[in-house]
Amino acid sequence: MNFNRLLKPAILVLTVIVFAACNREFTRLQKSGSTEEKYKAALKYYNEADYFRANLLFDEILPLLKGDSTAEKSQFYNAYCNFYQGQYQLSSYYFKTFYSTYANSPYAEEAFYMYAYSMFKDAPAYNLDQESTLTAIDALQTFLNTFPNSDYAEECTKNLADLRERLERKAYEKAFLYYKTSGVTIANYKAAVITIDNFKREFPDSKYNEELAYIQVKSQYELAENSFFRKQNERYSATLDFYESFIDDYPQSKYQKELSKIYLDAQERLQKVVEQEEEIEKLKEEANKKREEAVLGKN
Repeated sequence: MNFNRLLKPAILVLTVIVFAACNREFTRLQKSGSTEEKYKAALKYYNEADYFRANLLFDEILPLLKGDSTAEKSQFYNAYCNFYQGQYQLSSYYFKTFYSTYANSPYAEEAFYMYAYSMFKDAPAYNLDQESTLTAIDALQTFLNTFPNSDYAEECTKNLADLRERLERKAYEKAFLYYKTSGVTIANYKAAVITIDNFKREFPDSKYNEELAYIQVKSQYELAENSFFRKQNERYSATLDFYESFIDDYPQSKYQKELSKIYLDAQERLQKVVEQEEEIEKLKEEANKKREEAVLGKN
C-alpha cells in the first residue's frame, strides 16, 4: 500500500478542518468576544504572524481601551500589522501617532524610526513624482537629529542616501530630457542650461556633473546659434565661459576634444557678431550725423 498517496489527502482534509475551526473562532470573537478576549486573541494572532486577523481585532478594540498598557501595546502592534501587510502609508500614520501619544514609552524611539522607515518604504522609484520622497527624507533626518546615537542610525543613514540618490537621478533625467528634446523648441536649450546650473548647486559631488557640464556647453552653444542676432553676443560669451569652467574642472575629460571644436567655433562666431555689432553701431552713428547735418542745413 502506498502510504504517501493516502497521507496527502488526509493532511489536506485536516488542514481544511483546522482552518474552518479557526475561522469559526475568529467570527465568534468578532461578534461576541469581550474586549479582553479580543485583545488576547489579537496578540496571539500577531505572534503567529497572522497580521490580517490581528489588525482587524486591534482596530475593533482600540477605541474601547483606556490609556493603559493594553492601549499602548495595541497601538504599537497595530502599526506593525499595517507595516507587515505592506500598507506603508497607514503604518507611517499609526507609528507617528503612537510616538506623539506615548513620547515617553520604551517603544517611542522604535516607533519614530518605523514611522520614518515606513515613509522610506512608500517612496517611489526615481522616475516618478518625488514629493513623498522629500517627506521621507525629512522624516529620516528628523529621526537622526532626535536620536543621533540610536541603534537604527546606521540603517537610517543608508536609507537617506538611497532617497537622495533617487532625487539626484530624477534631477539628472530632467536636465538630460531638456537637452534631448531641444530640437523641438529653442526654449529647451535654455531650460537645459538653467536646470544643469540648479543641479550642480544641489548636487555638487554628483557622478553626473561631468556629463551635465558637457551637455551645458553644447546646449548654450546651440542656444546661441539659434538665437536672434541681438542675443548672440551674450550667449556665445556664455558658451566660452562654460567651456573654460569645464576645462578647469575636468582637464582630462573624454569630452574635451569635442568641446574644443565647439569652443573655437563659438570664438569665431562671437568675433563675427562683435564685428557686425561694431559695423551696425558705425552705421547708426553715420546716420545720426547725417540727420544732425540736415537739421543744421535747414536752419
